[in-house]
Amino acid sequence: MYLKTDQEIEMMRASALLVSKTLAYVGSELRPGVTTKSLDRLADTFIRDHGALPSFLNYNGFPASLCISINDTVVHGIPDEKTIIKEGDIVSVDCGVILNGWQGDSAYTFACGEIPAELQRLLDVTKESLERGIEKAVAGNRVGDIGYAIQQYVESEGFSVVRDFVGHGIGKSMHEKPEIPNYGRRGTGQLLKEGMVICIEPMINMGQYKVVISGNDGWRVTTADGKPSAHFEKQLAVRKHKADVLTSYEEINKLLNQ
Repeated sequence: MYLKTDQEIEMMRASALLVSKTLAYVGSELRPGVTTKSLDRLADTFIRDHGALPSFLNYNGFPASLCISINDTVVHGIPDEKTIIKEGDIVSVDCGVILNGWQGDSAYTFACGEIPAELQRLLDVTKESLERGIEKAVAGNRVGDIGYAIQQYVESEGFSVVRDFVGHGIGKSMHEKPEIPNYGRRGTGQLLKEGMVICIEPMINMGQYKVVISGNDGWRVTTADGKPSAHFEKQLAVRKHKADVLTSYEEINKLLNQ
């Protein structure tokens, strides 16, 4: 772990904003009948056309530029030609880029068409839990303060926090120290210092928090009980009084409000 300079943080902001734009573009093409592989191809082209590289592709052998995780798939869903998005699905899209040597990483869970009210509540609670975590990402707090804020809110709403996968530091590498769990105790863990750049990414289940590796690819993580899961992620720089959020959902919000 090392602290980033203001100049380095601005470089990372450019990477994070390209991820944000990629997510908005993918969201604009997400509709019933499209394959997850077609969305992956669109994202790969978009990233390269903007002078960057998809950082997930070949990361520890991962075979795609996006992770696309549908319904009970929590994270690391591999796009393919067989998986066709349907009306009523919730679709988590996780994207990473390398721009000028700096990593960007964020995620958004989209609803495909109309979804049941309880599923919408899962998305809303997950997104709100991310914001509550971000509020605690200030210098002088500890990593446990972030996790505590997320966990307390999520569990008060009747949902559960995935334990096996966590947020992380980010910089020249996709995953840097420290790990940022979405659960924890206040006042514990790594001290947060100004200039740290981290990704907070709550993965929230409608049922129990336990997850399993599914299928033969060794990647796809699903809920153990088969109930839906949502995932939102933002990249931010730790500051003294308020986190500097490098990710923007603004273009996604415009898209969804059309």
